Amino acid sequence: MYEAVIALCLVAAGDICRDNLLPGYEAADKTACEAALDVTPPDLSPFAEYTVTDPVTCKPVGEALQVDEIAPGVFVHMGLIEEPNSDNRGDVTNLGFVIGETSVVAIDSGTARWMGEAMWRAIRARTDKPLSHVILTHMHPDHVLGAAVFAQAGAQVIGHKALPRALADRRVNYLQSLDRLIGPAGFLGTQTTEITQTVDDVLDIDLGDRSLRINAWPVAHTGTDLTVQDAETGVFFAGDLVFHLHAPALDGSVLGWQQVLQDITGDGLSPDMTQVVPGHGGPVLAWPIGAAAMKSYLDTLATDTRRAIAMGERLGEAIDHIAASEEPNWQLFDAYNPRNATVAFTELEWE
Repeated sequence: MYEAVIALCLVAAGDICRDNLLPGYEAADKTACEAALDVTPPDLSPFAEYTVTDPVTCKPVGEALQVDEIAPGVFVHMGLIEEPNSDNRGDVTNLGFVIGETSVVAIDSGTARWMGEAMWRAIRARTDKPLSHVILTHMHPDHVLGAAVFAQAGAQVIGHKALPRALADRRVNYLQSLDRLIGPAGFLGTQTTEITQTVDDVLDIDLGDRSLRINAWPVAHTGTDLTVQDAETGVFFAGDLVFHLHAPALDGSVLGWQQVLQDITGDGLSPDMTQVVPGHGGPVLAWPIGAAAMKSYLDTLATDTRRAIAMGERLGEAIDHIAASEEPNWQLFDAYNPRNATVAFTELEWE
């Protein structure tokens, strides 16, 4: 198989270059790929800020993400339980896709363009059905920065009603910080993309013989959280409303997160849900028991924070012990718990 790529370079960074996939030109051989390019020349305007060293060319298909079929037509890639760096190139997030009778839906897109490209190849290796939508479960860059590949393939980009503003406010910071963490060799070509459809309550997507239900939630992990249900298989994509192994990251409201977890493990979702794909870890857990560790952490975080406030402690001394009993249960605990304690303390001191 062959695909179309464009070589982008950063001259200011020592002539660092990377082949960027142009989706939709896959073909069995080079001649057919080139013929497709002649029929429909690609739009190269998204790459205007880069130096293009070579014309668009057709090359053998590149790296695809490793995915597992966890239920019929439901595929998941498990990211590493690590912080983004130049070695892992930001592969630290769970991604998924669901294949229906007439189309495919991707769920989250990774930390950089290369991950969206690798997910596209994983999809194309399993079906030639069109990718109709990519659902971004929340605003954090490890979930959204690969989406431009899908948008350029014609997919609708779906997010919470608050996501467009959240990404606009954070765009420059996200791109600069991930470029620094991953390095230009792995991050080159990465951009944010327009959210073309927003959800303020519930949205159903038809894939032909199956539908996915998207729920928008109040402020919890973030202010932009979505979940995705596939009633046909009982698989529930929770995004970062459920963490496993990887220490949770609170960027919203501890009280809101507790309430949303109560809602989604109680009457807020179909009783047909039997498996959950967390945003990190897993990659698939039994539902609703798969949320038990997450609930325990948030309950401990809230209880310890309230106790510290009641005892008159200052934030600087309280963050050293808030939720410390949870440390054995989570990786990357020291990187995330102090931040969570800070957010929780700031919220709960005004109760």
